[in-house]
Amino acid sequence: MMSPGADAATRSTLRRTVPPLLALALALLVMLSLTAGSAPVSWREAAAALAGPWAGLFGAPASDMAQAIVRDLRLPRVVLALLVGATLALVGGLLQSTTRNDLADPFLFGLSSGASTGAVAVITLTGEWLGAWTLPAATFAGASVAAGAVLLLVRRAGGQGPAQTVLAGLAVSFLFGALTHGLVFAGDQRAAHAVVFWSLGGLGLARWDNLWLACLGLAVLAVFIWRRHRALDALLAGDDTAHSLGIAPERLRTQAFVVAAVATACCVALAGVIGFVGLMVPHLARRLSGPLHAAFLPLAALLGAGLLLASDLVARTLLGSQELPVGIVTAGIGALFVMALLRRPAVG
Repeated sequence: MMSPGADAATRSTLRRTVPPLLALALALLVMLSLTAGSAPVSWREAAAALAGPWAGLFGAPASDMAQAIVRDLRLPRVVLALLVGATLALVGGLLQSTTRNDLADPFLFGLSSGASTGAVAVITLTGEWLGAWTLPAATFAGASVAAGAVLLLVRRAGGQGPAQTVLAGLAVSFLFGALTHGLVFAGDQRAAHAVVFWSLGGLGLARWDNLWLACLGLAVLAVFIWRRHRALDALLAGDDTAHSLGIAPERLRTQAFVVAAVATACCVALAGVIGFVGLMVPHLARRLSGPLHAAFLPLAALLGAGLLLASDLVARTLLGSQELPVGIVTAGIGALFVMALLRRPAVG
């Protein structure tokens, strides 16, 4: 067994070396995502399309078709994958810290299910009555109702301990899952195909004019974590210790739930429900960086961005011209990840 001193030295080395390696891997993944697909683009043309007026540095300007594919189709999709992957990983890390439950993620607490129910409700029942704002408003309303229901259930149970919060989240997640299936069954069957997108996730809606919504979700989350990371560190030692340090755990959990609901709704509005990123990535990041949030959560954001970008690349290229929903890829990786967790020896 590694001594505490050696363990701290190893983590210090990892903190210095892993972020630059991750940044390099992300840059390679971005270029691969821009060039691979049903219409391949060479690395030189992709670089020239990105360089704009400095395209001469790469020999010759990219063709009009290559520029349209890279700038208008693939680059917005890459940016959306990075933003949504980072956001889901941060939401998972935040929920795992505040509930002290390693299985916590937006699914477990009903946030993804609530946002998905909101999207399916407007697809099957009302249509786009607010124009381009309809889906963001519906997903935000669904996630907010789910977060409010979890908090209300926990309060009526007499406390906001981790166990009550997880049970309340499970109940709300099942409830909204049932509502979604009921809406699909009773609604216009022609809308059922569109609903599959919200159930399995995808990045095909990425456009330059809607990426602001993903930026908003990530920004809200980042500001909250930046301002409250020391309080989150204190919560790791337990509610009593947090109280002794002047922190109100119940208030912190409520704030974290509201922020997580907003960020999850922004992701679901653009990419549907993408599972397992919020569950897997915080585990990996915590093992590399240690539990303190100033190091742990930024690393989780980088890993989440890379995982979703790599998953989308697989989803776009695995079957040739046919595209898989990215949620199928992340679910497959997640299943393997959970099996690997089960093979680890239990502690204690």
